[in-house]
Amino acid sequence: MELDNLSYRARSDYELVLKATEQGDQAAYAELMGRYKDSIYYLFFKMVNNKDDAEDLMIESFGKAFRNLHHYQPTYAFSTWLFRIATNNGIDHIRKKKVDTFSIDKNIAGSDGDDMKIDIKSSSLDPEEELITEQKKLLVKELVDKLKPKYRQLIEMRYYDELSYEEIAEKLEMPLGTVKAQLFRAKDLLYNIMKSNKGKI
Repeated sequence: MELDNLSYRARSDYELVLKATEQGDQAAYAELMGRYKDSIYYLFFKMVNNKDDAEDLMIESFGKAFRNLHHYQPTYAFSTWLFRIATNNGIDHIRKKKVDTFSIDKNIAGSDGDDMKIDIKSSSLDPEEELITEQKKLLVKELVDKLKPKYRQLIEMRYYDELSYEEIAEKLEMPLGTVKAQLFRAKDLLYNIMKSNKGKI
């Protein structure tokens, strides 16, 4: 495959992608995340102006990217592909939260210096859409209940009670790093349950 169109950094990223997808090299995943997690976090912090939400979105975006890593093609840089996934994740979050902490008229600078324009449609729902949304929330609650108790508790505390990582760690008397790691695992398990119920959601 022709890689002349890629920069040295992008070729290096692609080598890590191949190690991750073809060899299951966990260190390659970690290296890719290490290279871009600060940039992705800063992107989300500018969008939502909340440290916990920005960290959540950063972790979710890497989860989505890594689950779909086998779809990446080096016709453009891995960073461009990753930032597109992250941007879409941020837009989804803004639509769901209906937050107004970020100007959608401004362009966001990607890691390669290119500006990305974000267009967001109206988030207001008609009565039928609101009913469908409520039904989906009930279904999601049923899916959350299928998690092991420790993971279910973390999801409920974080997303239903809206507690910060620090508050969860204090309440459960757990190290902050353990809370974050277990929440990441809980969200991954929940994603897999949702994927198996895709036709219902």
